[in-house]
Amino acid sequence: MKTVIHTEKAPAAIGPYSQAIEINGMIYTSGVIPVNPATGEIPEGVEAQAEQAIGNLIQLLQAAQSGADRVVKTTVFIKDMNDFAKINEIYAKYFTGDYPARSCVEVARLPKDVLIEIEAIAYR
Repeated sequence: MKTVIHTEKAPAAIGPYSQAIEINGMIYTSGVIPVNPATGEIPEGVEAQAEQAIGNLIQLLQAAQSGADRVVKTTVFIKDMNDFAKINEIYAKYFTGDYPARSCVEVARLPKDVLIEIEAIAYR
């Protein structure tokens, strides 16, 4: 059975997609960008954007009765691979212990011209 996951504590979908889907105890999130869901503002700088994006992802996972410790795979899209080390520092605050598998790719452009977007697969 497929369940749509939605929370006001993460940015709303800006297109015809769901924030996340749960099926058979697995949660698949859409890409989460660093928009403050309360104000719609995007922080400046890659560190602040990484904090906001990953924080938004954690809120989405919690709405799905999961959390960072249950993430098995992330994909991180970044605007500039030169920011990789800075993003890793922020990422390591949220994902500890048995780290999830991860892909990180540099992309030409992200929605709303943000510097980072992250998606995850987790279990409930």
